[in-house]
Amino acid sequence: MVFSSLEFIFLFLPAFMLVYGTASKKYKNSVIFLGSIFFYSMGFRGEGIENILIKTSLFILTVLFNFIIGEFIQHFRKAAKFWLIVGIIYNFSLLIFFKYTGFFLENINGLFNSNLPVKEIILPIGISFYTFQNVSYIIDVYRKDVESEKSLINYGAYISMFPQLIAGPIVTYSTIAKELKNRTHSIKKVENGLKTFTIGLGYKVLIANQLGGMWSDLSMIGYESISSGLAWMGIIAYSFQLYFDFMGYSFMAIGLGEIMGFNIPKNFDYPYLSVTMTEFWRRWHITLGSWFREYIYIPLGGSKCSKGKIVRNFFVVWLFTGIWHGASWNFILWGLVLFALIMLERFVIGKFLNQFKIVGHLYMFLAIPLTWLLFAITDFSDLGLYFSKLFGIAAESDVIINSNDCAKYWGIYGKFFIAGTILSTKIPEMIYKKIKNTPFCAVLLLAVFWASVYCMYKGMNDPFLYFRF
Repeated sequence: MVFSSLEFIFLFLPAFMLVYGTASKKYKNSVIFLGSIFFYSMGFRGEGIENILIKTSLFILTVLFNFIIGEFIQHFRKAAKFWLIVGIIYNFSLLIFFKYTGFFLENINGLFNSNLPVKEIILPIGISFYTFQNVSYIIDVYRKDVESEKSLINYGAYISMFPQLIAGPIVTYSTIAKELKNRTHSIKKVENGLKTFTIGLGYKVLIANQLGGMWSDLSMIGYESISSGLAWMGIIAYSFQLYFDFMGYSFMAIGLGEIMGFNIPKNFDYPYLSVTMTEFWRRWHITLGSWFREYIYIPLGGSKCSKGKIVRNFFVVWLFTGIWHGASWNFILWGLVLFALIMLERFVIGKFLNQFKIVGHLYMFLAIPLTWLLFAITDFSDLGLYFSKLFGIAAESDVIINSNDCAKYWGIYGKFFIAGTILSTKIPEMIYKKIKNTPFCAVLLLAVFWASVYCMYKGMNDPFLYFRF
């Protein structure tokens, strides 16, 4: 079940909010926990009842295990480090098994010419995200940054909260610990939450999904059949799709959280306005960057060490960032390329790009889509072909290329490119703040909502891209 679906908007959400709204304060977290478990289980409907029970039970077991580990760390301080290690091994063992077993076996077979059976293991939805939340919790308890949660229901509500369960933002326990126990509800919060949710829905359905159609078109006709201009249009379309897809989800999560009285942290801060890749990754998927900084980069020594160790620390962070995003060599390459660019900026060109911002924007206009291309295409032969198309160095072939394909696809998708460009700036937010409480804004958001519903009804919808991570 995804937020941008008719069943979520017209069935699950109204039913959940009816129960949540009528429940007393004492039972609201129980409603969140149970409702979120049901929401999570619906994500496996196509896999059969057995898989639904196994993966939902595994998730509940993981919640229970980390709750107990947190209590052990809190109350048995002499053995706290031992219990922390047990918790970290348990959490990452599950993540490695489900996400990387096939990748490891395929590479072992390729390296040693062996024939180990590689069975498809379906990834539990959101495991990358809730693993990081569980690990951050037990580490924070170990560090004495927070006290362990005494209520299993409260902890279960924190981990399973459906707005951020399957694709973030990654919410640390300290961020919402007080709200789990005492939060306020108001009509104003519901109103603001619904507005934020609608904006996110529009980003996802009316922008991301539409531009995603162009990337799908190019994949179907074959990269060898496209012109250089269309190749650039395609990867820019994918860059917009990824941004509005994930930002749209984050907006919907924040809006749903506000309706329930939670302040879920923002995940994006206009990353496409950045002048360096370093700045970009402070603005993109902010909660993931914060997690890596807090639990890997700083413990390694951060920037308070020698230049060589700083490079090592960044290398580890970006290697893990690439691996976290997917079990494929292109994600590892993507992480290492970002590491190289960020090191180049830190030690060579960063000051220049920040001083001459026009140059910085031109640099990022190339760097953003080119790095996303590494992210988008997993097959290295296809990746090489696409790069050759971008720079006009593809080998001659018998494939006929339509020199007017740019004009054709601009006629279809041009309006979405224009909308994506404008919505990537701060102009819409400035306008929204001025009209937020006006009747015109209400009418505009209603139009966005029903236009999104119409697109979903017509089948013009895709799963969120970040679900696969």
